[in-house]
Amino acid sequence: MYVAMNRFRVAKGREADFETIWRTRESLLHELEGFVSFALLKGPEREDHVLYASHTIWASEEHFRVWTRSEQFRKAHANAGKGPSQTLLGHPEFEGFSAVLVEENRAAPQAAE
Repeated sequence: MYVAMNRFRVAKGREADFETIWRTRESLLHELEGFVSFALLKGPEREDHVLYASHTIWASEEHFRVWTRSEQFRKAHANAGKGPSQTLLGHPEFEGFSAVLVEENRAAPQAAE
């Protein structure tokens, strides 16, 4: 399992703009072999921003790498940075992690939105 995350510092007051960009995007992740799941996470509020993270889970790091070289990736990122100005404070920060240990509770219900 491979977890790919991008952390975003979203300017205070621009959270709705940022979330709308993600909610209305054309996600092509489901077209790629090895894609498991996606989540947009809202984190702590700081003095000048709110922290968000996009979080994708892949079957392997190689599946993620194939995604980054795919036509679907190019299409999905064609409008990156074209949202309302001053939404992001700086560039996203990428972090990738290979699983060392995974424990799952298959009986646990999925969290509702």
